[in-house]
Amino acid sequence: MYRLFIVLFFGIILTSCDSDVDAGEFVVGSDNLSVNNKVILIDTATVEVSTINFDSLVTSSQSRILLGNYDDPIFGKVSSDSYFQLTSSGYNLQTTSSDLEGANYVFDSIRMVLIPDKYYYGDTTKVQSLSIHRLLQKVKPNSEDDSFYNNSSLSYDAASIGLASFMPHPVRQDSIFIKMDAIFGDALFQKLKKREITTEDEFVEYFKGIVIRSTSATTSCVMGYQVSSLLQLYYSKKVSDDKTSILKEFTISDISKQFNRISLDRTGTLLKDLPGTTGRLSSNLTENKSFIQSGTGLACRIDFPNIKQLKYITQKGAIVDAQLMIRPVNNTYSKSYPLADSLSVYVADQLNRIGGTLTSASGASIYAVLNKAQDEFDENIGYTIPLGTFMQNEMVKVSDSRSALILTIPNISKGVNRLVLGNQKNIGNKVQLKIYYISY
Repeated sequence: MYRLFIVLFFGIILTSCDSDVDAGEFVVGSDNLSVNNKVILIDTATVEVSTINFDSLVTSSQSRILLGNYDDPIFGKVSSDSYFQLTSSGYNLQTTSSDLEGANYVFDSIRMVLIPDKYYYGDTTKVQSLSIHRLLQKVKPNSEDDSFYNNSSLSYDAASIGLASFMPHPVRQDSIFIKMDAIFGDALFQKLKKREITTEDEFVEYFKGIVIRSTSATTSCVMGYQVSSLLQLYYSKKVSDDKTSILKEFTISDISKQFNRISLDRTGTLLKDLPGTTGRLSSNLTENKSFIQSGTGLACRIDFPNIKQLKYITQKGAIVDAQLMIRPVNNTYSKSYPLADSLSVYVADQLNRIGGTLTSASGASIYAVLNKAQDEFDENIGYTIPLGTFMQNEMVKVSDSRSALILTIPNISKGVNRLVLGNQKNIGNKVQLKIYYISY
């Protein structure tokens, strides 16, 4: 340990000024400053990097239908199915006094309309196939918190009531029209025509909802669709040989009753031995890499095991600034798998329980911001996190407990974006911590 401190004392010496100094996060009063003060740059502190798994992310009320699947070369097989309940503004057919009970109405067709919301992740150059199934359970959570999660599911009929294959064009926002089974459509129409369904409760009892599944083995992306997507029932009033087409629409009126089941099959990957929610998988066991993925709950955990030792450098001192640079691993990101512009940073305990977001001295939330400046070897690309306040608080903490940082991609419940980060042993993509310590 003493050998470590000899190394730590190598740094730069700065002359203080007459006013209070705030070199980063922590403020040192002018009364404690003198020309003999030293600011020491510490860049040899240990940083432990690991991967953890939040196995239950809330995916209801996210205002996105997320559909697709792809075989990720690093993470494994990713897939997302969407479950939701549909309702209508009314359950009567368009009738007139001369057309009692809609006797002259006949069923025409029924279809699902999916409206892209421009989100996509992966390769959109391959055909995507979707299958629609009728739910056998109501869209109602089993738990008491009224939420659905990425691992939630409901039973559904194995028989498909709608199939579609198409080339994805998420940026153009071309709606996807899925022709649905005529027998299913006519049966629903007859229920409305005969006034056997007149209320929302009666409708949901008969038609509990649908699940849309991605079924293509060659699909290579996941796409987002708006919750304004809808079911359209067409019928007409037959008068002689003429037909007047009439439209009945069913929509997602309650977004709490729409959720996405997002799964990851890690078989054969570096993540195959990932422990439960309270454990962690050291990056030393995964080729010096840590992994983040939205939707499936993978996150990067960062620990500073020796931070408390810094208070023994001098009798009086403080951490005035600290910067952590963590870098994405080369060749793990591309146009199909782009880097996130920023990462959310949380503070957690030893069991990965989130205590809140990382904040500055003023209480503002701190994000890990991506430096996009490229060089010949991409050494400048990385995420910078200011840690002055956090490191100072950890150093002077009286208890033996230590807090860790958890990194996730923002909107963790709304997509499947992913990221691979290096640890201190990763050649070319090392995580780097710089701590500025002042003795006074």
